[in-house]
Amino acid sequence: MAEDKKTELKIENKNQSLDNLEVNENKEDGLIVPEKKEGQVKIEKGKKGKSKKRKVIKMIKSGHVYVQASYNNTIITIADQNGNVISWASAGKCGFKGPKKATPYAAGIIVKTAAEKAIKERGLKEVYVFVKGVGAGREAAVRALNANGLAVLSIKDVTPTPHNGCRPPKVRRV
Repeated sequence: MAEDKKTELKIENKNQSLDNLEVNENKEDGLIVPEKKEGQVKIEKGKKGKSKKRKVIKMIKSGHVYVQASYNNTIITIADQNGNVISWASAGKCGFKGPKKATPYAAGIIVKTAAEKAIKERGLKEVYVFVKGVGAGREAAVRALNANGLAVLSIKDVTPTPHNGCRPPKVRRV
């Protein structure tokens, strides 16, 4: 390592010292990049020569899938065990419009979009499914989860049901 070059290394933990940080010198652009160890981040050259740290992505084995199926739309949210959202998709985001958004076919495409992102970026393998709503896409969404490489561990229906709460609207006379 050349002593004449000054390099700022950003350290993730305050307790970590520079002594145990291994450094590789990149001959092409003169950038010194630390080797990636557990709990450390790579330093890259950003715009205008500024160094910025890359985001550390944790791999997740299991997570939760929330399926919200209404009469008009279907929304899929994939989260980790703590509830932090990994990926999401809706029928409108996938290009469906009007009454096609609430179809079982749209639900399958939505799940495929959200699951691909979760599996590719975070390594998700098994999920607990929470289904809410009475739309046509609820069963198709659960089947599509299994078909797209996610092992479904449990399915729970969390549709809210009123205990005779609100008064219904008066009967329509035509």
